[in-house]
Amino acid sequence: MKLAGLKSIEDAHDESVWAVTWVPATDSRPALLLTGSLDETVRLWQPDELVNRGKMTGHCLGVASVAAHPSGYIAASASLDSFVRVFDVDSNSTIASLEAPPSEVWQLRFNPQGNMLAAAGGGSASVKVWDTSTWNLVATLSIPRPEGTKPADKSSSKKFVLSVAWSPDGRRIACGSMDGTVSVFDTDRGKFLHHLEGHCMPVRSLVFSPAEPRLLFTGSDDQHVHMYDAEGKTQVGSMSGHNGWVLSVDASTDGAAIATGSSDRTVKLWDIGMKAAVQTMSNHNDQVWGVAFRPGGMPGRLASVSDDKSISLYDYS
Repeated sequence: MKLAGLKSIEDAHDESVWAVTWVPATDSRPALLLTGSLDETVRLWQPDELVNRGKMTGHCLGVASVAAHPSGYIAASASLDSFVRVFDVDSNSTIASLEAPPSEVWQLRFNPQGNMLAAAGGGSASVKVWDTSTWNLVATLSIPRPEGTKPADKSSSKKFVLSVAWSPDGRRIACGSMDGTVSVFDTDRGKFLHHLEGHCMPVRSLVFSPAEPRLLFTGSDDQHVHMYDAEGKTQVGSMSGHNGWVLSVDASTDGAAIATGSSDRTVKLWDIGMKAAVQTMSNHNDQVWGVAFRPGGMPGRLASVSDDKSISLYDYS
């Protein structure tokens, strides 16, 4: 497996690019790249030349996360202004504006079935879930306070939730917190199941394997990527190689590889079977906030975005 650079564009945004995802192809157009930036905009790009297909405004603070509905027609962006904007990808018309008081919204993810949107709820110590047919908030999955802490002990009683991921069957949500804890929920019952321990610093990104539904990958400021059996509550692997925080992680569609972006300014490709990094890409000259594999078959594509305002696109084979 390897990555080969296809295209990079400097100054893709006016400020740091914090978020990236792929909008699946529809009957009328190919898959597009969606990016979100500190410049308060969301932009669409057509691969492989990274031609700008549109600029979406509507937020009044930086865009921290973007997510695309599996249909390819709808996307959502979350900003530090604590609003989530849901919009039509092709017309840019606003479909819904969601608010999750009293807390900001961090990472957003649609479930694979497309009927739910989940958001990491920051200081609310919860994951918020909206129904995509009505855009009503239908669940607030709260992380329980660790045993032995007094309610008055504010420091240990709250989890600041940074990241969220759905299992491929949509039956589990995992979220990563500032203190390094990963929490797993049963979405059918809206019930907390267990914590996954192992990280000691913020978990800013996590993703389930598309090929092995129980396998969860997590990236942390402790410079490690962990592999967990999310059902069995066990850590099944740990990989290191970055010289900085692991800010983003994504899994290839075939489940054979993951990619990571780091504050050390690199993108790494990891072989899951070997549990080792097999390639390092140094296209960016500032920290890499987002990496995303294009869903679907070959030819494979990986995109990365950075504080240096640039986007890079790679062939994955």
